[in-house]
Amino acid sequence: MENQLNELRALAAHAENRRTETGIPRVAMVRGAIPLHQLAALYDPMINLILQGGKSMTVGGQTLHYDPATYFVMSVDLPAAGVVEAAANGEPYLAISLTLDAGIVANLLADLPDPAAHPGRAGQAAAVAQRERARQREQAFAVAAVTPELLDAWLRMLRLMRQPADIAALAPTYEREILYRVLQGPMGWMLRDIALPDSALARVNLAIQQIRRDYAQPLRVEQLADSAAMSVSAFHRHFKSVTALSPVQYQKQIRLLSARTLLVAGGCSVTAAAHQVGYQSATQFSREYARAFGQAPGRDASRITSTLRR
Repeated sequence: MENQLNELRALAAHAENRRTETGIPRVAMVRGAIPLHQLAALYDPMINLILQGGKSMTVGGQTLHYDPATYFVMSVDLPAAGVVEAAANGEPYLAISLTLDAGIVANLLADLPDPAAHPGRAGQAAAVAQRERARQREQAFAVAAVTPELLDAWLRMLRLMRQPADIAALAPTYEREILYRVLQGPMGWMLRDIALPDSALARVNLAIQQIRRDYAQPLRVEQLADSAAMSVSAFHRHFKSVTALSPVQYQKQIRLLSARTLLVAGGCSVTAAAHQVGYQSATQFSREYARAFGQAPGRDASRITSTLRR
């Protein structure tokens, strides 16, 4: 697999120290050091493959580390904090990602045979058992071992950067292949469940979208549970299992991340930012902001602004 990784590194070597679009729909890459404030964000559903170095992602109280031997899957929108590190030989951090589209996953699933219809396939029973153990946790983010087949699919995708005229015709095929390889792995159940409207994961995802849209409004857990067709207790249990956060904690992180953007990019005062994201008390906002980001809002915004000016 090292030869595959070396070619992928060469293809992605011109990435910048921020998200760099490739010209291929939903495919991006990043290279080098990234400020910590940029790594604390609301992340879109994605498949993330590290080519050099490593990365840690913390969601709720859980931290996962991955490197070129593994890949990371996040199947719902999650507030998370990341830390990247260079390779042991000093080469900069380098990664590529594919933003997930549940509609594309659903169309792919419709074209696949039911795995249960092939009970004699080698290793299938063990793979199904592994997926079922993972499914019981319902967690919407995980790390799995990379395979040569998955790297091959990524190679075909990134080679399109050298042949942009082929992107429209071939990128959808290679995207389906990447998704197919992930579906065949231990974390494939996450992609399946997010594309199946009746799954608990998909129903929690509907609630997540409501919280994202109305994050500045008071949280009505009973209404969210009703929309997810669950009792309040079941909704709380499934939501925490999927996101590693309670609904209130999820909303709070969205509010604080949004306030940080308002303070840094929008030039808002602390009080104005607090009110815009739904806080009635600027004092409570400042206290929770400092707990989340390590500094009071004004000081944190000044630090980030000075960093961006360098």
